[in-house]
Amino acid sequence: MTCWRRLDQWCRAGVFEALHRLLLANLHAAGEVDWSRVCIDASHVKAKKGGSGVGPSPVDRGKPGSKHHIVCDGAGLPLRVITTGGNVPDIAMAQTLIATIPPVAGRIGRPRSRPDAVLADKGYDSAAFRTHLKGRGILAVISQRKRRDIIGLGSLRWVVERTIAHLHQFKRLATRWERRLDLHEALTSLASALICWRRFASRGASAGL
Repeated sequence: MTCWRRLDQWCRAGVFEALHRLLLANLHAAGEVDWSRVCIDASHVKAKKGGSGVGPSPVDRGKPGSKHHIVCDGAGLPLRVITTGGNVPDIAMAQTLIATIPPVAGRIGRPRSRPDAVLADKGYDSAAFRTHLKGRGILAVISQRKRRDIIGLGSLRWVVERTIAHLHQFKRLATRWERRLDLHEALTSLASALICWRRFASRGASAGL
């Protein structure tokens, strides 16, 4: 029970989100965050105990499930993860996903949260989303339905698939057990922080830091 009380306290205090932002800032200071583009995608997970942010999963015969909506930088660093019900379309969370990328400090000037371009598959083909990105000065590189995929897009977008795989290597996230959405999202922030730490540690070791 002590562990659960601590988890609840840290969740309410935003400890894991702050840790994630701190590691992103350190990576940004080291020139490791690629703002030239971000990639977005989503992935389904089973939700064994229901709760908020759970819905019938279209890929699991309507069983209770959740969906992780993820945006990562051009090198695969997780910037933001949002959890919704498994029946929420990818495009429904696209604007929110980009708009809630946390401001990343670490360099002189204002913290950065706006990428130069957004790369996405046909599930994000929406005039409203393209207009939203244009209004923010972000280039939309999104494949269109009923047309061939943009040549070379897959070779750039694969990093988000890798990020999803890294995220779901944490068993607590590969299958959702928490009924409380805030607890589950706190754990996704912790997982994102750990992924960033691995990148920071590996780059530091290679640089002899």
